Amino acid sequence: MTPQKSLITILDDSPEIREMLSTALQDAGYDTKSFGRSGDFERAIRTLSPDVCLVDLGLPDKDGLALVNRLALESGAAVIIISGRNLVQDKIIGLELGADDYITKPFETAEVVARVRALLRRNTQKTVETASQVVRFSGWTADFEQYRLTDENGKTQDLSHAESKVLRIFLDAPNRLITRDQIFTALDQTAGENFDRAIDVRVSRLRTKLRDDPQNPQIIKTIYGAGYIFIGNVES
Repeated sequence: MTPQKSLITILDDSPEIREMLSTALQDAGYDTKSFGRSGDFERAIRTLSPDVCLVDLGLPDKDGLALVNRLALESGAAVIIISGRNLVQDKIIGLELGADDYITKPFETAEVVARVRALLRRNTQKTVETASQVVRFSGWTADFEQYRLTDENGKTQDLSHAESKVLRIFLDAPNRLITRDQIFTALDQTAGENFDRAIDVRVSRLRTKLRDDPQNPQIIKTIYGAGYIFIGNVES
């Protein structure tokens, strides 16, 4: 039986960019579906199960950042922003809202294909790991298949794709120093001049969901100049 190809969706209002990305990704062995408007994309996503969503922020009918946040929380797909906005603040906001990566225009299609491949490789490795998809720790339960976090009173909240990956890294190595470089390498991302800030943003979002006081954290402790230590008993 021929293995099913990964599906990559492309949302960009430029027909030229959609065609360029579709061709490059199909040549790399992926299936693609392209959309020029967020409305068409949102209707289609109800029945599609993409593995990676490429999203432009400059959409004609909706704020791209709001769509990124919804995809990160609801779809379980990895999200890569592709945008002409190249300010550091735009990148930080995109990561805060749950994007897994941020590529600025103009770009080389080979770079996009490489980053898509890296995200899919990371997800495949997670799928074949023997580690449990449900992990209990410090009064919390993390369900990595459902991207869901549950407290000891049964209250649930969604984890974004990016947040779940960072949490998994911590849970796989409790009570040990995890450096920012280790996190970035584990996420298969391309380091840039602001990668420290990108990691800090994701850890901050995770702390908020774990109700871990950033001034006196009891679960994720910052070791200044070194990285982080995840404190707690972890049960599979």
